[in-house]
Amino acid sequence: MDITFKTENGTFNYRVCAVIVNDRKLLVMHDENSPYYYLPGGRVKLHETAESAVLREVKEELGAEAAIVRPLWVNQGFFTEDVTGERFHELCIYFLIDVSQADLLKKGEKFRLYEDDRVHDFEWLPFERAEKEYLYPVFIRKKIDELPETLVLQSEFE
Repeated sequence: MDITFKTENGTFNYRVCAVIVNDRKLLVMHDENSPYYYLPGGRVKLHETAESAVLREVKEELGAEAAIVRPLWVNQGFFTEDVTGERFHELCIYFLIDVSQADLLKKGEKFRLYEDDRVHDFEWLPFERAEKEYLYPVFIRKKIDELPETLVLQSEFE
C-alpha cells in the first residue's frame, strides 16, 4: 500500500526520487500524460524504507540494478499538478543513484521503456539545459549543478 491519501483539499504523497547523473547530464523522464520532465521514482509503500523504495522504483522503471551513493535532499513540496489541477502536499527524498553496472548509457541519449501498461520516455538532459526546461520539481533546475555532500532540507511552494 502506497503512503498517499486524498482529502477534499488535496493529496498527500510520500515519495522518493532517483538523481542519476553522467557526464554533466541528468536522467529525466516523461510519459504520455505529462508534458513536463521529472525524475525516476515513486511512492514509498507502508513499512518500506525510503532506500528500498528508490531502488525498487529504479528497477521497475528502468529495469536496472542500482546502488545508493547518498541522500541529497528532503523536499517539502506544495503544488498544483499542471495536467490534472490536483493540489498536492508532497514529501520526497532525493537520492544520488549509481547505475554504472547497468547498460543505460548504451540505450542512447533518448530511449523508451515500458512498465506494465505505462510508457516512459527517458532523456539524458545536459545540466546547461535543465534551467530552461519544463522540469519538476523546480528546485532541481538550479541545484543539479551543485549536489550537496550532506542531506539538505528543501522547501518548495507554488
